[in-house]
Amino acid sequence: MPPKGGKGLKATAAAGKAKSMRPIKDDDDVTEMGEGGDEWMQQKTLVKPDDQLDLNETELKEEFTRILTANNPHAPSNIVRYNFKENAYKQTAHVDQLAIHFLLDGNMLHRDSDEAKRQMQREGLAEAETHRYGAPSDHAAATEGATEEKAETADAADGEKPAEETKEEGTGEDGATTPAPPEGAKKLTNQFNYSERASQTYNNPFRERGTVTEPPPRATFCANVTQWEIFDAYQEDQDKQEKNKEKKVVPGRQQEEKARKKLTVMDAQGDDISRVSRASKIIERMVNQNSYDDVSQDFKYWEDVSDDFRDQEGTLLPLWKFSFDRAKKLAVTSLCWNPKYKDFFAVGHGSYDFMKQTRGMILFYSLKNPSYPEKIYSTESGVMSLDIHPEHPYLLAVGFYDGSVGVYNVTESRTTPMYLSTAKNGKHTDPVWQVRWQKDDLDNNLNFFSVSSDGRVVSWTLVKNELHYNDVIKLALPESPSDGPDGTKLFTLGCGTSFDFHRQTDYLFLVGTEEGKIHKCSKAYSSQFLDTIQAHHMAVYKVVWNHFHPNIFITCSADWSVKIWDHKQTKDPMFTFDLNSSVGDVAWAPYASTIFAAVTADGKVHVYDLSINKYEAICEQTVVQKKKTKLTHVSFNPIHPILIVGDDRGYVTSLKLSPNLRKMPKVKKGEAPPDRTEQEIAKMDKLLALVREPDRVANKS
Repeated sequence: MPPKGGKGLKATAAAGKAKSMRPIKDDDDVTEMGEGGDEWMQQKTLVKPDDQLDLNETELKEEFTRILTANNPHAPSNIVRYNFKENAYKQTAHVDQLAIHFLLDGNMLHRDSDEAKRQMQREGLAEAETHRYGAPSDHAAATEGATEEKAETADAADGEKPAEETKEEGTGEDGATTPAPPEGAKKLTNQFNYSERASQTYNNPFRERGTVTEPPPRATFCANVTQWEIFDAYQEDQDKQEKNKEKKVVPGRQQEEKARKKLTVMDAQGDDISRVSRASKIIERMVNQNSYDDVSQDFKYWEDVSDDFRDQEGTLLPLWKFSFDRAKKLAVTSLCWNPKYKDFFAVGHGSYDFMKQTRGMILFYSLKNPSYPEKIYSTESGVMSLDIHPEHPYLLAVGFYDGSVGVYNVTESRTTPMYLSTAKNGKHTDPVWQVRWQKDDLDNNLNFFSVSSDGRVVSWTLVKNELHYNDVIKLALPESPSDGPDGTKLFTLGCGTSFDFHRQTDYLFLVGTEEGKIHKCSKAYSSQFLDTIQAHHMAVYKVVWNHFHPNIFITCSADWSVKIWDHKQTKDPMFTFDLNSSVGDVAWAPYASTIFAAVTADGKVHVYDLSINKYEAICEQTVVQKKKTKLTHVSFNPIHPILIVGDDRGYVTSLKLSPNLRKMPKVKKGEAPPDRTEQEIAKMDKLLALVREPDRVANKS
């Protein structure tokens, strides 16, 4: 019986052989030991550098504290950002200390993850893998069979082998078999990473495009130059220079020559701007149209549907507001629409205060560009009145506070009036409150009329480069003349404030005065009035004939009242309206004979329609932002359903009339539209008949 130790050695050797026969996996960490495997256990020899310090034990035991932080030494510590809350720059306390040395986005997924399983199910990989590897139970049985065969071979060669070692070789600790991954398994990519995806876009074909320009014109020129031709050319130039020196310089013309030189320099500088002026105006209007698009849409298409639910009342919708920085401290003294260009109007700026007379301005605005005036004219005296010629829309007649009148030509580049009255040619001595163009005279010369506080109504005629004047009438008061120091008779003249000419009868016109009277005058009589009406108790600010009815005119006054008159029956007014404030201006609507608008000093616009309500306004609306702002003038647009009002702060506001404020007579289907003028006259006559009826009944009784 052999000793136990020999049997143990034999079993150990057999186990070693079995271990050497076991297949080694690729992913096992195996370290092979050679013959020199114990070299690391050999004693190491320390080599001392030559420059190493010699320290004693006290110095060696001394501790040096060093704190290591994770801060990035290259990160800035003085970053400053703007704080909008405190309106100041503040230093940022938080600084990013993270430094990334290497970063790689992977696209691999773990096979046992949920996303991998979903992809395998979607792509059908689970069935293919099961079919390729077989069931787990079959695979484990095959592995155990292979292990038993290896164990039997080892026992036949070297003897018996422990059952425990055989079990360890085939299975793991929990008895489960771990199969090696098969070769050529499909790699699962991350479906949310687009780094491996690619797309091909359509490449547009190249196209060649070329243009051919016309060659510039050419001409062959040849000439022979001789010495005498050169001499003659120099001689002519020298003669011209001598003639220029011989001309005597007039003392007054030296300044004119300097002014001409300045103008030529300015023209040369302005050439570049004038080339793009038209294009820049178009672009400016396009930008304004985009900026005020909502207002433009309201102007074209908005209709107040709430008028259907109101009892014959209407509203005013504010549209554009026109203003100019240099004219904000000046009151609006006159408004006038251009008769040809319906979106174009002129505004006169001045002051009604006698103690605050400085300068004046004339501004031309367009509804297409509400942000800036189209034309700007500055005047030395305040502008009190304006009127644009009905046939020549480029001519503007102006009346000034100092008593002078002028005519501007808008088409010219000059900023001064083309005609201007002076003390030598009949200038007024008081402010000119109104000017009005009239028909040409017998010699086809342009002429206009003016009325002033000096009591004169003057006709001005444009003859060549001069203004000729003619006193039409003097507003003499009926009081007896007073005796002067030399025994002469002094007649007291009234102060004219407004006038208007009849639409059909050329010679007939009305004049309003500060005394509250209305004078009916004729161009043919310069010494007396046709009639005088004691219309108001205070100054008459406006008198206007009706656009349709030849006998009706309207007046407004500082005594808070607006009155409508029939010039054939001037004893009493046809209608009287009290507006509870001083009435600055009144205007008839151009589309109806019974509609008019008035503005008052309390900032309100009153719109009346006599055919709907003979006693109260159908629209009374405040259009100013500040309470102390006074409205001074009002004017209807000739074709569009809007009106403009001016105030004493220099602002002009445009307002759109609601449907109830501009009702037109309905025309039945199949019938020809009646004559508009006759229809409006009949509508006014119907109202007048209702007013005159009580008087007729009283007279009959």
